[in-house]
Amino acid sequence: MNKNTAYTLAIVVISAVVVAWLLLTPSHTDDHFGDARHSGEGTEVPKGPMGGRLLQEDDFAVEITIFEKGVPPEFHVYCYLDGKALPPKDVDLVIKLSRLDGQIDRINFQPQPGYLRGNGVVTEPHSFDVSINATYQGKSYEWQYDNYEGRVQIANNIANEIGIETEKAGPRNIKETLNLMGRVQADPNRLSHVRARFPGVIKKIRKELGDYIRRGDVLAEIQSNESLQNYAIKAPISGVIVRRDAQLGEATGNAALFTIADLSNVWVELDVFDKDLDRVRTGQSVVIETLGGDLTEGKIDWLSPMVAHASQSVQARVVLSNSDNRFRPGQYIRGRVIIAEHSVPLAVRKSGIQGFRDFKVVFARFDNTYEVRMLELGRNDHDWIEVLGGLKPGVEYVTNNSYLIKADIEKSGASHDH
Repeated sequence: MNKNTAYTLAIVVISAVVVAWLLLTPSHTDDHFGDARHSGEGTEVPKGPMGGRLLQEDDFAVEITIFEKGVPPEFHVYCYLDGKALPPKDVDLVIKLSRLDGQIDRINFQPQPGYLRGNGVVTEPHSFDVSINATYQGKSYEWQYDNYEGRVQIANNIANEIGIETEKAGPRNIKETLNLMGRVQADPNRLSHVRARFPGVIKKIRKELGDYIRRGDVLAEIQSNESLQNYAIKAPISGVIVRRDAQLGEATGNAALFTIADLSNVWVELDVFDKDLDRVRTGQSVVIETLGGDLTEGKIDWLSPMVAHASQSVQARVVLSNSDNRFRPGQYIRGRVIIAEHSVPLAVRKSGIQGFRDFKVVFARFDNTYEVRMLELGRNDHDWIEVLGGLKPGVEYVTNNSYLIKADIEKSGASHDH
């Protein structure tokens, strides 16, 4: 087993162990409608005729619902006396939502036919401590309950052990890219085809295919047909022998005996198809990635005026330094051409994005508590994605192994029931 295989297997095993731990340990997450503080833990939440949470004191009751069909989420509250509907105008109501980050939303209500309607949007996540104050015929009623979703607590030492990584959300440069495929080519200006100077017979071969040689090294010895004296064929450049057509005892002709390539610089030729030609030009930066994941950067220094017959593409050339021999002629590569850059006030790493219900989310961290943040997303590049809404600048969020947070939340079977 090679080193890369062993490393990959180790990562898989560790991830499986962590997921098993999350699935087997007790959940730290409450469901979307947590129990009222008057009720014992595990007590079923009373429901009203409209399917919402029913809160009652003496003969007065309110039913709390969040309406979100065709409109942004808003509170609709129904009021009852002795189980019979009350006129909404007879009740004054205020709801306060205390969120994990310290934000408090105050919702006032206006009477509508049959119900009281909240005057503000109940923004996601619907995860907060709820405080309700109602007044009917001069008497005040108060209730409090926890309404959590997408929230979990993980001790900091455990989070470190399972590889949870975080950083603060903030401004970034989003690089708009065009993905292209191509191949590595030897620079034809750094190729040498070595021939015999005079006709003769090959007497000695000093260098072999694949040998790295320096300029002036003897490649072979030839016995001249005219003088019968041996003379040396020397390397005109430094590089690697990529082809050897010399055989001991054979007569030389006009054909090259050795081909030497200086691969300290190579060309990357990217295929640009007609639909993308107007977006590619010389001078653009390109991120070059091998199929094995190695990355380097370069610039387009030439666009071919010709169209390749077989692929009907135009070649965009990138010259790369190759002193470490990472790139080999014939090797397939990917190129991400940076066609535009946009400075955005808020972005998050793509590695932190997860799916949650119908949203793309990250998990915000507040000490040892993690909570979902539903995102409105914009432009993106290979690593970053713009956030248009759902997350405040400066909030710490999970960037690596966020799927473990999601797994711990989902194992509780948390609902979004209104």
